[in-house]
Amino acid sequence: MKKLISIVLALSMVLGITGCSQANTQKPSQESAQESSIDGTYEGTGTGKGGNIVVELTIADNKISDIKVKEEHETEGLNEAMSIMTEEMIATNNFDVDGVTGATITSAGFRTAVADAFSKTGADKSVLVSAGKVEKEKRESEYTSDVIVIGAGGAGLTAAITAADNGASVIVLEKMPIIGGNTLLSGGEYAAPGNWIQVEEGIEDSADKFYADILKGGDNEGNPELVRILADNALDGANWLKDDIKMVFEDHMLFFGGHSVERSLVPKNATGYEMISKLNARLTEKNIPLHKNTTAAELIQNADGQVTGVKAVYDGQTITYNANKGVIIATGGFGASLDMRMKYNENMNEKILSTNSVGSTGDGITLAEKIGAELVDMQYIQTYPTCDTQSGSLLYVGDVRMEGRSILVNKEGKRFVEELERRDVISNAVIEQTGGVSYMFWDESAMTDSGMAVTHESEYNGLIARKQLVKADTIEEAAAFFEIDATELKKTVENYNQYAKDGVDKEFNKRGTLVEFGQGPYYIMVSKPAVHHTMGGIKINSEAQVLNKNGEAIKGLYAAGEVTGDIHGTNRLGSDAIADITVFGRIAGQSAAK
Repeated sequence: MKKLISIVLALSMVLGITGCSQANTQKPSQESAQESSIDGTYEGTGTGKGGNIVVELTIADNKISDIKVKEEHETEGLNEAMSIMTEEMIATNNFDVDGVTGATITSAGFRTAVADAFSKTGADKSVLVSAGKVEKEKRESEYTSDVIVIGAGGAGLTAAITAADNGASVIVLEKMPIIGGNTLLSGGEYAAPGNWIQVEEGIEDSADKFYADILKGGDNEGNPELVRILADNALDGANWLKDDIKMVFEDHMLFFGGHSVERSLVPKNATGYEMISKLNARLTEKNIPLHKNTTAAELIQNADGQVTGVKAVYDGQTITYNANKGVIIATGGFGASLDMRMKYNENMNEKILSTNSVGSTGDGITLAEKIGAELVDMQYIQTYPTCDTQSGSLLYVGDVRMEGRSILVNKEGKRFVEELERRDVISNAVIEQTGGVSYMFWDESAMTDSGMAVTHESEYNGLIARKQLVKADTIEEAAAFFEIDATELKKTVENYNQYAKDGVDKEFNKRGTLVEFGQGPYYIMVSKPAVHHTMGGIKINSEAQVLNKNGEAIKGLYAAGEVTGDIHGTNRLGSDAIADITVFGRIAGQSAAK
């Protein structure tokens, strides 16, 4: 009996010890789980192209549940990259996702902001368990419509809408994740002779004057027939954008170099986003399918040589797009393709940056050439004279030049070219200056009257931060920032002010109204030329039909926009591109829908 009691007591002690042991191990486990939980909301900051990007990251059950952008100053349209990345970060429970093509700086800044927010958790990113992949849009292996449009920039969207307005069913293909192309990155200004602002201000202009300016600006190398069509239809295109597409324009114009009169309309906020967003809204309204991330790989022809469709690639899948009536190529130029630039003009080498969308690689030109299309003017590649010395981007703060309110000087403090000359003339002059750069000078009244610091605030702040622009109380102080000869710069300003009083620029015969520089603060911005527009491309006729090497139309194939050649000659005048893509985009849409 005693032996049995001893055994029972021993078992009780063992069970008790085991129970205590279990209780002790469970409690730390619960505490450990609580300690490892990173649930909560955290704020982080990164730097994008336009300045700070501030995000709010929410973690729930150790998973990324939400990311909200609290502050950003990125280019409208390109800021869509943050939404695309947010979707992938949440779906994969990972913030180390790839950036969005075409929005590299914005993508990097957003990723940094999210990483900064996560760092506030104090945890290692390994606690975020991978949740798989983003569910991509499902596509069929074959689609059919009346018209297939390749490219969702200004020309492509215009062509698609016009084709639909003329009764055709349409599908638009875009290889990039974000639509807009170079139109989105542009200032969106539109040259329109006889426009409503000219009428209000009593400025005499005509299609004939515009026609003469385009030809002269391109050294008479443009096709007179196509130039005539552009000049005669530019105003109608502007009215279509304003009245039908509901695009909003500012109440003033800009005077671009090479034009004989001030005729360039300015869109809302002076960016191409106004045009692209309104065209995209109309595309959506008309239920026109838009297939993004879809690269056209081959044009399909029947036995008679007629183009009947497109083979395209989406996420590794080859898709056939059949076109009952026609295919419109609107893929833009080749300014972002170094190989293609150097193939046709060896001077456009790797030393020259580009303002272009990374999608401007000449794809449409190559597609057309493969089936016998004639190419024309491929050697004519334009640089924009006043671009960011670090990235090659267009500098919209510098549009104060088109207001006629600034001068360009060199390191020696002297003017060296007429500020409203043709882009190629100014660019060539800049290259010859010390360091291959120019310095744009203007005063506070010019900044205030033009509104550039307000309209393009994020760019302005970014330029100041990167020391590409200085604001100073005196001319001497501004000059010293860039080590410009202050004595000569003061003389240059004094001479210019005298020219303004006399009403004649005795050095360079600057066109427009000359305005004296007044009191400070003063501004100086450094800039250099960058590849901006490729004048060469596919040869077309008056109906936007693509021509072969025998001058015959390739049935079923049309083209519009920068992908075409023989319109602007050796050099395109500023603000003519938006008129071009609108006029010929509409013609291509009408022709293809027949």
